[in-house]
Amino acid sequence: MTSTDIVIRPVSGLDPAQDDLFREWAAVQEASARATFGEDHSSWGVEELRELERSTERLRLSWVALDGDHRVVAGVNVAMPRHDNTTMAGIDLVVHPARRRAGLGTRVLQHAEARAAEHGRTLLLAETQWPVTGTDGCGEGFAAQHGYAAAQTVVRSTLTLPGDRAALRAVLGSRDGDGYAVHTVWDGVPDRWLAGRAELSRRMSTDIPLGDLQLEEEVWDEDRVREGYARIAAMGRRVADTFAVDESTGRLVGYTQVQVGAPPDLAYQQDTLVMREHRGHGLGLRLKAANTLAVMTELPEVTRIRTWNADDNLHMLAVNREIGYEQDAWLREWQKVV
Repeated sequence: MTSTDIVIRPVSGLDPAQDDLFREWAAVQEASARATFGEDHSSWGVEELRELERSTERLRLSWVALDGDHRVVAGVNVAMPRHDNTTMAGIDLVVHPARRRAGLGTRVLQHAEARAAEHGRTLLLAETQWPVTGTDGCGEGFAAQHGYAAAQTVVRSTLTLPGDRAALRAVLGSRDGDGYAVHTVWDGVPDRWLAGRAELSRRMSTDIPLGDLQLEEEVWDEDRVREGYARIAAMGRRVADTFAVDESTGRLVGYTQVQVGAPPDLAYQQDTLVMREHRGHGLGLRLKAANTLAVMTELPEVTRIRTWNADDNLHMLAVNREIGYEQDAWLREWQKVV
């Protein structure tokens, strides 16, 4: 089979008539991830992919490549932010492991880039991942061939649970009386914290290392925060947020978040941030320690927490090592300016 023998068609998880096709597309995405990481992959589940489509956060469109037997052999998701970064599109391209090296990746990438252009998107981002002991076999040559440049390198690390509770509690007690309090909440935040939570998300887009990524400051408000938690719940995920509070003002000045879905033994570390003006007090380490203890107590079935950090975010990488994370993979962000 060559790339000229395939048909590219749109697919949506929100169309009941396309349910079988959508599930097949999700299975190809999982097969691709398994080919790289085996059982240690991090692919999205079918229902999680559906909820991503429903989200008002991004316009998310998908297309699949069908062979002569109407089987999904490749596909692509294009995610376009609605609130900010409105010239950017994230491209997630997948080719079934058994159908690679036949030009399918080029066909679906060209299709995705054309659709992104129709929506006025001129900044294209993609990513590749590979095990720490391997090489980026799917990304290096292909990305460069199609005009994508490496914009950021990211370290993937995993924490094995249960951790050392005594050591984690000792971290929390090490800075008592320094003017900051740490609080953990589950599955949403109190209304009084919505504005502060929105500000933390905005600062997440300005206060962390971005490498060469040409991203704009994000726009956040209380409604966007609420929608985010509603989406997490609709995915069937639990979410633990731990916040650092400046006791002199009552303001939120830092946070970390972990989400747990399916499989229930694997949790995903999401954002971790301490505002620049409140750094130097060990808050990042305390946030991570408190959040880890909360997950261990509330969800003892979780045996691993996985996180990603820019390779030049040396402080957070050191925090992770102190908590007990060990690197097990790399991720690279690729960027193309049209």
